[in-house]
Parts: sequence; C-alpha cells; structure tokens
Amino acid sequence: MLARILALALILVAPWAQAQEYAVGRDYVAIEGGQPWIDDGKIEVAEVFGYSCIHCAHAAPVVAEWRKGLAPDVRLSFVPAVFGGIWETYARVYFTAEVMGVMERTHETLFDVLHVQKRPIASIEDVAAFYAEHGADKDVFLATLSSFPVNAKIEQARERVPAWGVEATPTIVVAGKWRGMSRGGEDGFGQMLK
Repeated sequence: MLARILALALILVAPWAQAQEYAVGRDYVAIEGGQPWIDDGKIEVAEVFGYSCIHCAHAAPVVAEWRKGLAPDVRLSFVPAVFGGIWETYARVYFTAEVMGVMERTHETLFDVLHVQKRPIASIEDVAAFYAEHGADKDVFLATLSSFPVNAKIEQARERVPAWGVEATPTIVVAGKWRGMSRGGEDGFGQMLK
C-alpha cells in the first residue's frame, strides 16, 4: 500500500517538478513589450539564425527533427539576424528564397553546402547558382534580392531582432515574449528548444 501511495505521489509531483526545472533569468529572459515575428494566433517559436554561423549549422538538424513533433497550434519561424556585412547578405538570401517559395527545400541544404561540404560560395552569383540548382530562376533570384518584399523583411529583422535582445545565434524566441538562454554543454541548443 505504501509503495502505491509513493508511486502515485511521484506521478503527481513529476509534472510539477519538471515545470519548475526552467526558470526566468537562468533558462530564458522575459522580453518586455516583445512581439512575435508573425502574429497569426499560433504559438510562434522563432529561431534567429545566420547562414554564416557554424553553431546555426549544427543546430539545423536538431531544429528539423524537433519541428516534426510540433503541435498544430505551434509554428516555427526562421528569422535571419541582420548584424551587418555577410549577415545582411545571407538574410537577403533567406528572404529571397522565402519570397520565391524555395526556402523550405533549401534552408538545411545551404547550411550543409557552406559548413559541411565547404563549397566555395564567394559571390552573390554563386549563391544564385546554388538556388538555380534547387529550382529558382537565377536572374529572378538576383533581381528579387533587392525587391520591396525583401527590403521590407530586412527592415523588420533589423528592428525585431535587437528588440528581442538577441546578441548571438542561434537564439530561440517564443511568442516574441521569451528569449531562450543556452544552458551550455553538448546539447545546449536542444535544451533551449525544450
């Protein structure tokens, strides 16, 4: 009888203990006045990333696997950081792929090409050639890089990412209100996703 009571107590306490595992200031930061990237009524989990970031490349397969188990009311958004220089270039590349409808099939592949295959991509023409290999028209891709929709998304990222307090990538922001903090270690990013 005592064993059953202890087992029941453990079952009842386990969810509470697990919920207490994460704490503001240690595991995440509350973002005052924060807004989601896309406000469509779903719970948004935004990954702020950069294609030039090796840590983001390492996180990409973890995010892809995690994404498979998302609840219907949760949406994953990718938000490229616009820290200047190559960061802005790759943010434009991401938004161009998004506008052209090829982002879903190229996002992880571009990380692989840059960081695993170490394929030389030295110019914007090389980037456009990569996207042409994945179904985008190279000339349309180059023209879209500086289009109004891409410029608008660049400006939105320039405002939103600093407002979220993001200083490094990859960073997770939930509902625009909470920014994850890595616990470090081998699975720091995986822990942040939890």
